[in-house]
Amino acid sequence: MSTPAAEEHPPPGRHAHTVATGILLSRIAGLVRESAISHYLGTSLFASAFRSGLRLPNVLQNMLGEGTLSASFIPVYASLLERGDRESAGRLAGAVFALLLALAGVVTLAGIALAPILVRAFFPGFSGELRDVTIDVVRVVFPMTGVLVLSAWALGVLNSHRRFLVPYVAPVLWNAAIITALVLAGGQAGQRGIVMAAAWGALVGGFLQFLVQLPWLLRLERSLVIHWDTRGTDVRQVVRNAGPAILGRGAVQLGSWIDLWLASFLPFVGAIAAMTYAQTLYVLPFSLFGMAVAAAELPELSRHGAAHVDALRARVDASLRRMAVLVVPSAIGYLFIGDVVVRAIYERGLFSAADTALVSLALAAYALGLIPSTAARLYASSFYALNDTATPARIAFVRVLVAGALGLGLMLVFQQWSVRVSPFAIARAPAVGDLARPLGVVGLALGSGIAAWLEWGLLRRASGRRLGASQRSASPAFRMAAAALLAAAPARLLTGVVSGLPGLAAAALVLPFYGLLYGMIARLLGVPDPLDLLRSAVRRRR
Repeated sequence: MSTPAAEEHPPPGRHAHTVATGILLSRIAGLVRESAISHYLGTSLFASAFRSGLRLPNVLQNMLGEGTLSASFIPVYASLLERGDRESAGRLAGAVFALLLALAGVVTLAGIALAPILVRAFFPGFSGELRDVTIDVVRVVFPMTGVLVLSAWALGVLNSHRRFLVPYVAPVLWNAAIITALVLAGGQAGQRGIVMAAAWGALVGGFLQFLVQLPWLLRLERSLVIHWDTRGTDVRQVVRNAGPAILGRGAVQLGSWIDLWLASFLPFVGAIAAMTYAQTLYVLPFSLFGMAVAAAELPELSRHGAAHVDALRARVDASLRRMAVLVVPSAIGYLFIGDVVVRAIYERGLFSAADTALVSLALAAYALGLIPSTAARLYASSFYALNDTATPARIAFVRVLVAGALGLGLMLVFQQWSVRVSPFAIARAPAVGDLARPLGVVGLALGSGIAAWLEWGLLRRASGRRLGASQRSASPAFRMAAAALLAAAPARLLTGVVSGLPGLAAAALVLPFYGLLYGMIARLLGVPDPLDLLRSAVRRRR
């Protein structure tokens, strides 16, 4: 039987598996959504318009949503729950909801009215039909992002009560609404009609994602009082934390927008679509193994706080170890057999073999930054738990500046080359056709991957100054990398054997082979077996 103290502060990783389960379900739905988009739109003009139109309003969601609330609201709210002050916690949650509702409403109305100006500013390379369709998409989905900000507030409340599954499964409904819209419009409308149907599906899905969380939230937070309050001590603490957090999220958004802004000038109209296809797959292990651990740990780290620095450092170290066991093979897998994943998910309909080659190379470039990005997310959470949102924000801006400069230079260099299929080869000439794609977006992705290592190094050093030296050894990470490399080599050879099979069939053979081989080699090298971690998680849940 667990002791009361153990129940108060569950061991690292206990809730991460619940978060990962929710994220896995939502990401599976997201992959189905991506497969439907690639089928109906490929890397066409309309695919880039939909991607760009969806991304622009998401600035609001990302600036005020989960990242900012995790840094500003959850530490204060969770500390109130820890002290047993339920009434103050309910009033704080209601005041934050009112503030978010007002901000989201104003920004949403402004976004709808200023859509043409925003598209011209953020996508200066767009013109003609590409620009017109993007404006139409922006006007439809801007209200969606306002609702998703409120959904992130609900997630923050539920996470602080150690309820993780529902808020992380809720995005399944958002994905399902888009998929339904695509299927209904796919056989009856032209590509412009399909894009607009998907945009309306995203709007409906945003409302569903928020509403499905309300019954659980209202049952847990019975002291919720929605009211306008900017003077309360706790509210002021949240607002003070939010300022640097918004700047930090702004840095992330700035980096994303620099990539999109640069990609809009590339002559290949499908450049933005190709880049976002690669980002979707890159985010999958980042969310499952990085964000899941960071999200589950933040309330617990906040309960430790500055008064228990040793416990905080130990919890961070333990979480980093658990995270690395699965992130390291994911990154190396994308480098060696990422094309198998891209082909299985995307290559159908208007998405060609040339598109698979381009997206696979962009995915490999992003994968170079997967390991440091996931570790940086956990380091940032440790600073949030100490009510320090400024340090991660400053470091994020440094990363953005470096990524932008590297991305621009590498984009110009890589744009002079193209990837060709049948046979697969890299050739000097930015050709575009049925069998070739220019590589400008790969340069942008590579700049992002390199800059992620800089962010990790700076956060790790800052964490060492604040929490003390880490007790972790680098040896397990090297053993994980060695196991993944030894497993990836034969998996790469297997891809040649199964190349004649359909994409899903090839992936069904190659990916389990790689995973099982990694698990076997990892065990021989003394690395924790991912299956053992899963079994121990199940036992803890029981």
